[in-house]
Amino acid sequence: MLDAIQWSPELIRRYDHSGPRYTSYPTAMQFQGEIGPVDLVRALHQSSTAQRALSLYVHVPFCANICYYCACNKVITKNRDRAQPYLAALTHEISTISGHLKPGQVVEQLHLGGGTPTFLSHDQLRSLMGDLREHFTLLDDDSGDYGIEIDPREADWATMGLLRELGFNRISLGVQDLDPQVQQAVNRMQSVEQTRAIIDAAHTLQFRSVNIDLIYGLPLQTPERFANTVAEIIAMQPDRLSLFNYAHLPERFKPQRRIADSELPNSADKLHMLRSSIEQLGAAGYRYIGMDHFALPDDELAIAQEEGRLQRNFQGYTTHGHCDLIGLGVSAISQIGGLYCQNSSDLNLYQHTLENQQLATQRGVYCSPDDFIRRAVIQQLICHFELDFAEIERTYSIEFRCYFGAIWPQLEQMAADGLIKLTAYNIEVLPSGRLLVRALCMLFDEYLCEQNRQRFSRVI
Repeated sequence: MLDAIQWSPELIRRYDHSGPRYTSYPTAMQFQGEIGPVDLVRALHQSSTAQRALSLYVHVPFCANICYYCACNKVITKNRDRAQPYLAALTHEISTISGHLKPGQVVEQLHLGGGTPTFLSHDQLRSLMGDLREHFTLLDDDSGDYGIEIDPREADWATMGLLRELGFNRISLGVQDLDPQVQQAVNRMQSVEQTRAIIDAAHTLQFRSVNIDLIYGLPLQTPERFANTVAEIIAMQPDRLSLFNYAHLPERFKPQRRIADSELPNSADKLHMLRSSIEQLGAAGYRYIGMDHFALPDDELAIAQEEGRLQRNFQGYTTHGHCDLIGLGVSAISQIGGLYCQNSSDLNLYQHTLENQQLATQRGVYCSPDDFIRRAVIQQLICHFELDFAEIERTYSIEFRCYFGAIWPQLEQMAADGLIKLTAYNIEVLPSGRLLVRALCMLFDEYLCEQNRQRFSRVI
């Protein structure tokens, strides 16, 4: 089992820079407009020839209400009819994409994200899942990892029963904070009872996993209030928990302009919230997986990390990184072999393109040989906190120390600061460096510069 996190305020101050979360490498910042539908179709044929297993992500962008902190691709509307033309376009995309694949390619993982997927009516959810089952080979023995994001304000016991019937066995709940004053400040009023009811339903209906998202750094949060939220959530016994740092970037995300800077907690209080939360979760038996994620020891993510099988992709930490990831819907990202590609982020353009019998792929990037090497290094560090040079050297026919000679002095500085243990053979992230693993990964990022760093959240 991995050692506990060691808290070091001095190291946090020194290494708490802005940088990517590395759900991919290269990151989406490197996507270019030269990538289009032809590239996607070519990659799908290669996936089909290799008979690779699949992971599907389906984006449902609609929300009935706006949350001021949110940076997701979303459409705010109370008109439920807005979903129908979108679902028609999505159905065409599903049919077209699946036509380039083979039935033997099993969908091991499925995730409906948003937005608010439960914005859809029960009939619409049935129809969407029917389309997916008709065109892709979904497992029907409950062995797949089939998840959906849920807003507890948009779901009830009947919804949970439907989702279980449709084959979902994992849920992720956006909670963020349970304090009413904080909720009012971010325009997300959600009672403890609403949240608890959905989790109780998930446990009763034998969903395999419940994940809860929390955010620290929101307006009007204090260490005491947030500690109460964490305690309430622990009492609900989720299997996984994500603890995100709120990135206030109002120049990029218009809804955040409704949050007053004066109401945001200062950096000292944010650090207090993070440290207290880590201590609370550790005392409750949760393991730190990495990158703000925690899981109970018997959760599949914790077990995969223990066994060296944990991976990371656009869906976060996963045990299905070996699958080709196909993104469906507006703004959805696919990762197929060495290709990353993304659909149009504009709802009207996405729908119009598919109405004209074309795929909505708009941008992306092909991984270079150097990208594959750096992706493997970052993946290993961010998932397992250690890196064996010999494995990278065997796989990619390089000499590690020579290939990464330019950053070796910075690695040595990190070792001198106690973040890592550096030898001629490997890197081991020490307990004082685990919260700062992004800063280590950033050394291996060939594209990162001071200018584009400002487009990312801070490490802590």
